[in-house]
Amino acid sequence: MTFARVLKGGLQNSLRNITLAVAAMAVMSITLTTILMLVIANATLNSTIKQINNKIDISVYLKDSITDQQKNSLLDGLKNLKEVKSVEYISKSEALAIYEAQNSGNTSIQSAIAQTANPLPATINISPANPSSLTDIKNYLNKPTVLSLQSDPSSYSGNLKVAINKIAKTTTLLREAGIISVIIFAAVSVLIIFNTIRMTIFNRRDEIQIMRLLGASTWYIRGPFVVENIIYGILSAGISILVVDILFTTVSNSLQASSFGLLDIGYANFYFRHYFWYILLIQFGLGILIGAVSSVIATRRYLKFKTSK
Repeated sequence: MTFARVLKGGLQNSLRNITLAVAAMAVMSITLTTILMLVIANATLNSTIKQINNKIDISVYLKDSITDQQKNSLLDGLKNLKEVKSVEYISKSEALAIYEAQNSGNTSIQSAIAQTANPLPATINISPANPSSLTDIKNYLNKPTVLSLQSDPSSYSGNLKVAINKIAKTTTLLREAGIISVIIFAAVSVLIIFNTIRMTIFNRRDEIQIMRLLGASTWYIRGPFVVENIIYGILSAGISILVVDILFTTVSNSLQASSFGLLDIGYANFYFRHYFWYILLIQFGLGILIGAVSSVIATRRYLKFKTSK
């Protein structure tokens, strides 16, 4: 019976003051929407970074005189490096076939290739596990025993080296900035929500004090506020999901946008649709958690706790 009264009181409180209810839900909706957008943006940015990283590799050009034993020893050494994600060996004949396919429409190059021996060296393409580890891989390739097997400097040199290093630093910085932004904004938003909810409870401080003087238990006083703010949290989570859904539908369909700076709108939309039910569950969970915890803390000031109650 007490639980039913608490639940009923929470429902009545949520309808008693529409202005404060709308204010609390507005702040919570904005907060949950912004946090969700930051999470999706961070996931999209990580996907973009991954695509960029997959295009970064080092090409090692081998001498024609290299033996199979030397080649296999070099391949094994590279594969054993923790900084290396994958290693691909391309023979001289395979390199020539690839070059011919890339220039199939150029008759002059095709004619020149037909009149000369294969000038292309065997190549090893190295994909790093992380762009920041390129220097370690290059240090390994610069060892005298490894350097003696190379016919030309590796592709990681000169202007390309500078460009790859810039990409590595930028992607690392963007990833860290995205994570920090989510954490900071979540903390600030929770503080704003807490103050908004505390304002609604402040307006009812006299009611709380009267109930306390009449002998109402802590749970009986606090319960309706907890229920009320849980309702706000659930409604705000639903609103935030609806806003994001409308936003992606508008941007993807009406504006036909594919990207916004480094953010791939298409992937962001896919991420939201693919993980929709997980996102929905998490949003409802956050809304309930924020509403319940904020109301518990906010009522503390107006309650004199006694363990017997």
